[in-house]
Amino acid sequence: MAVDKASGRRRRRQVDWRTAVPLAGGTLLLLLGLFCAWQTWLIATQASAVERVHAAQNQAIRAVADELVRQRSKVQRVLALVDPDTVMSHAQQDAIMVRMQLPQSVAVEFYSGDLGEVLHANYREFGYAKAAQLMAAQGAEGEPQMESVAGSGGDRRLSVVIPMGAPQVRAWAWVELSFDPLQKRFESVSPASGRLDLRQGDEPGSLQLLSNGSSSGEAEELGKPVPGSVFTVRAALPGAFIVLSTPWPMSALLALLGLAGGLYLLRMRMRGGWQSAAVADDVELPARIANMAASARSAAVAAPSPPPITPTPASVAKVAKPGVTVDPSIFRAYDVRGVVGKTLSGEVAHALGQSIGTLMNEKGLREIVVGRDGRLSGPELAGSLSDGLRAAGVDVIDIGAAPTPVVYYAAYRFNTGCGVAVTGSHNPPDYNGFKIVIGGETLAEGAIQDLYQRMADNALDDGGTGGLRQVDVAPDYVEKIVSDVLAERRLKVVVDCGNGIPGELAPQVLEGVGCEVVPLYCDVDGTFPNHHPDPSDPANLEDLIHAVRQCDADLGMAFDGDGDRLGVVTRSGEIIYPDRLLMLFARDVLSRQPGATIIYDVKCTSHLKGQVLDAGGSPLMWRTGHSLIKAKMRETGAELAGEMSGHFFFKERWYGFDDGIYAAARLLEILAGDAQGRTPEEIFDTLPKSVSTPELKIEFAEGEHYRFMDKFREQAHFDDATLITIDGLRADWPDGWGLVRASNTTPVLVLRFEAESALTLKRIQLAFRKQLLAVDPGLKMPF
Repeated sequence: MAVDKASGRRRRRQVDWRTAVPLAGGTLLLLLGLFCAWQTWLIATQASAVERVHAAQNQAIRAVADELVRQRSKVQRVLALVDPDTVMSHAQQDAIMVRMQLPQSVAVEFYSGDLGEVLHANYREFGYAKAAQLMAAQGAEGEPQMESVAGSGGDRRLSVVIPMGAPQVRAWAWVELSFDPLQKRFESVSPASGRLDLRQGDEPGSLQLLSNGSSSGEAEELGKPVPGSVFTVRAALPGAFIVLSTPWPMSALLALLGLAGGLYLLRMRMRGGWQSAAVADDVELPARIANMAASARSAAVAAPSPPPITPTPASVAKVAKPGVTVDPSIFRAYDVRGVVGKTLSGEVAHALGQSIGTLMNEKGLREIVVGRDGRLSGPELAGSLSDGLRAAGVDVIDIGAAPTPVVYYAAYRFNTGCGVAVTGSHNPPDYNGFKIVIGGETLAEGAIQDLYQRMADNALDDGGTGGLRQVDVAPDYVEKIVSDVLAERRLKVVVDCGNGIPGELAPQVLEGVGCEVVPLYCDVDGTFPNHHPDPSDPANLEDLIHAVRQCDADLGMAFDGDGDRLGVVTRSGEIIYPDRLLMLFARDVLSRQPGATIIYDVKCTSHLKGQVLDAGGSPLMWRTGHSLIKAKMRETGAELAGEMSGHFFFKERWYGFDDGIYAAARLLEILAGDAQGRTPEEIFDTLPKSVSTPELKIEFAEGEHYRFMDKFREQAHFDDATLITIDGLRADWPDGWGLVRASNTTPVLVLRFEAESALTLKRIQLAFRKQLLAVDPGLKMPF
């Protein structure tokens, strides 16, 4: 008996392949048939979708061309009222008259027939794009082509050059028109299921002016030209997941075969499967089912019915909005920054987006730019942040992976006044954070804490439906710089991006201003496999120094992880600290802006003050921190600022935000334009320097460095020194100085020392060492 029961159990455990195989095969064939049917539909509709996009492309070309003809005709009709023989004698009055007759005009200028004043102009001030268009018009066959130029405020304009006088040109009219009518005509054309891009030129790296349609479309390699202009319209075709590269009748046949075969096998299985399967104890399955049903009915009669359950208030589940735990330590003095997976997550980024959006709603601001650096956590955090912003009802312009300065630039370019750069800057790979600009102000200190308080109180706007559009602003950023900055002689530069996001643009910009670039670690890799992306640490510049020597380059330049800081080394391997670079920048800016205020942070050399005064400027020492410096620049109207960390802020000819890439371009312009033809090293030798240290750091647990700094300020005594306490404690002697301050980005104390001699430097360091150890004898001193 026991043997029979065991045999029955074994039979129940066996798989009856006679039923399993038809079931699996039939299911597989059905799925394959359905897949082929879906592919047939995609193949059949793809061709018509492509035709519709190409038809829309041709329609857009006609619309843009018609608008250009209309605009040119308006200009020509008004210019017909101007006498070409006398226009150059009273050009200003005629320009005013033309502008009155052309309300859509932004600028009107007249130039002589031989364009002599253009040929000898200072193109940095005149504008390279403008000069190129005028000179191209001189040799054009037929009407000069219309182009687009960037206005002084970053707005886009339509430019046209009109010859005056026939058959011999006696003057040229340069007219800048509003770009809005052209944009409206272009965007009035539906791109069907694809995308249409209006570009200036069609070569690699050409400028994209407008984009209309799906961001997921796959752009064709070449666009179609717009008559009468340098514009092209490029089509991006709708993407389709087509695997079967066959004509649609063949894929339809495969679909029919798959469906028919699958149904046949399943039918055979249903017809013969039940008889083929043996069950335990030699009982057929239908009989077992009948026996089980009968047993169930008997049990139901024997068992009493349970009483109905009436829900009570205590038993009703309450659905509450889940809270997000937020670590207050990530809200720093001038940004939000933490360790991904520990203090920073997608949920925190979403809540932060809602908090920022709530603040924007209170200020009546509706649109914000979001970009991210190359860290591996960037896409998730930027996406969650954008979702939170949109949930608060704010429209998001996503510029994708881009250096932090490009985020700032986009906020100006699109006139949002708001932007968030998702970046860990120079911190280790597991860090990330957010640099936030709202209403043109980079948030700092109390404003950062206000964001945290909104999150802690759950006082967040929710349920909104903010929009999202993706824009590539990088080509516009590059054009803006290279159209204004020029290196008059070709310098060879090694560019070390430390695998940070500047690798996408920095080499392109520096080549554009006229230099030969040797890239080093310019491929973006969020793990930073070669060295830390922090040019303020001399150890991170060793590879760059070696590369400059190996390549016999004129200079080496290094950027931090998000591109807002710059480091420089010479051919001989000397590190030119940022405070000395600021002297050079100040001389250049003050040569055009005498009397301007120049701001520098407490870590900078004492020589800066004298250099600024000698150049005719007004020096101002201020607290360290990019947002604090920018706030002080707005308050004082300063034209230039800089920090020892490598942040440079140009208001003169730029927008006043910290931009390491732009600072590099301006430095090359200065070095290559030296009137005496000196080498970069010879120019740097004109900048005074003392014996100094780089930034030295003492590590603490999170938050402990602030508490130590409070005690140090209370207890430290430097009887014969002048104390400056605007940021940490700086003690100045006639022959040198020392500084200790709490970093607002990482839990460390930052120290720096400078003196007229090595012996004096040692004396100052010993004085600080004594005072530091008096507060905490267990400190590990870096000097």
